[in-house]
Amino acid sequence: MAIDHQSSEQRIAAASAPRADRRTWLGLAVLTLPVMLVSMDVSVLYLAIPSITSALDPSASEQLWILDIYGFLLAGLLITMGNVGDRIGRRKILLAGAVVFGVASTMAAFAPSAGVLIAARALMGLGGATLLPSSLSLIANMFVHVRDRGLAIGIWTAVFAGGSAVGPVVGGILMHHFWWGSVFLINVPVTIVLLLVGPRLVPEFRAGASGPFDILGVVLSMAGILPMMYAIKTMASHGFSAGTALIGLTGLALLVSFLLHQKRTPHPLLDLSLFTNPMFSGSVAVALTGMMALGGMSYLTGVYLQSVLDKDVLAAAIAGLPMACAVAVFSVGAAKVAAVIGTRNAFVGSVVLTAVGMAGVLALGVGSPLWIYLVFTSIAGVGFGTQFSLVSEVVVGSVPPERSGAASSISETCFELGTALGLALLGSLATLTFRAGSGGHEFGDTLGDTLRTADGLGSSGEALATAAKQAFVDGMHVSALTAALMLTAVAVVLTFVMRPGARAAVEEPVAS
Repeated sequence: MAIDHQSSEQRIAAASAPRADRRTWLGLAVLTLPVMLVSMDVSVLYLAIPSITSALDPSASEQLWILDIYGFLLAGLLITMGNVGDRIGRRKILLAGAVVFGVASTMAAFAPSAGVLIAARALMGLGGATLLPSSLSLIANMFVHVRDRGLAIGIWTAVFAGGSAVGPVVGGILMHHFWWGSVFLINVPVTIVLLLVGPRLVPEFRAGASGPFDILGVVLSMAGILPMMYAIKTMASHGFSAGTALIGLTGLALLVSFLLHQKRTPHPLLDLSLFTNPMFSGSVAVALTGMMALGGMSYLTGVYLQSVLDKDVLAAAIAGLPMACAVAVFSVGAAKVAAVIGTRNAFVGSVVLTAVGMAGVLALGVGSPLWIYLVFTSIAGVGFGTQFSLVSEVVVGSVPPERSGAASSISETCFELGTALGLALLGSLATLTFRAGSGGHEFGDTLGDTLRTADGLGSSGEALATAAKQAFVDGMHVSALTAALMLTAVAVVLTFVMRPGARAAVEEPVAS
């Protein structure tokens, strides 16, 4: 049967619950440490890629895997690790994940080849998948008063979304002073602090095992996600082939099998009943599309600033600060915005602002002034900050505490999968446009490769460099327009799905 987890009785109880004390807020500060690292490491490479390319000489395919494998593994394992944390203890898996994340970061920092770096990034994804759902679900347990919980979730989201936005900034500053490996090595002291302080300030919570662990579900989910992403990336880099298409279709079939299995099994990894709530479904759709836009366009504009506008890595990093600040400020203030204009209006408005910011990228050219970039990325930052905070609050608030791990892992899967898809789809679309715009010139696999070739040709290479920069800008425009149209479509759908009077109940599994 369906029950409203946000009933008036529950809201009254939440409002009259004891307020969080100083120790609890310090625990929140500890929980934001892994959140910052995990989200930052999705985007920290955007400005470091040119240096990594020069040092390790990856192929175009390896370069995309360096960027994407972390997000793919993270997205593919979040639901699994959220369930594992519910069973064995959320603090326990948080600390175990921190160890894996720290070790993998050290491997990445000193990777001697592109292959080793890809493997280290994959291991970082494994560790990161334990950190996000455990931290958000622990917040649901630690903060019982409704106002405290809303503020805590807003701070968590500000750190998460701000980490993605500030990643390129941190990467740029580190790259200005140190070698490319420093963008990974910075994770190590933070994980050490978490391991030392976490057991003292963060309480343990365990929902308890409710049945056998769904191993088949784990296998099907991973076996579905990775082949699909591989097919998308390969066809973007090398064109269509029957073999690659077959791999992609196989992945799609396995994902469908995963969903059918989740619907039938009595103890699923993914609780599909949560999607009967229009607010929940709309929230995860916003998380997916929003992070696709943020991930894909942050990467492309990072290359644009350095390779097209010829900004050094520090200047490119500083240019990202206004958007990062907008994301952080509006993540914390999203609840107040929603209280004034309503959750649906806040959601729709934030998505529209993000679409406007993406559309503004169309105004950027080979010789555009920097203020155009700053204005439109800041507008997008306001939208990103608002929508991501609302996603987290709606998702956690729609389920009882014992199901918060599973629910939060769904939203975070959409966040991370969205980032990975943004890099794969929008990045690949830009690459295809770039290659199609060669105009008879011999382009390399990437803009960076082409510009290095042009530099070696002396004055005769100027035409090649100019053509390559324009072709890259054209590709960025196509991706930006695609992102803007995608976000606009989501805003239109949300207007109807999150209409007043829409059912807000979450279906409880029928007791066997």
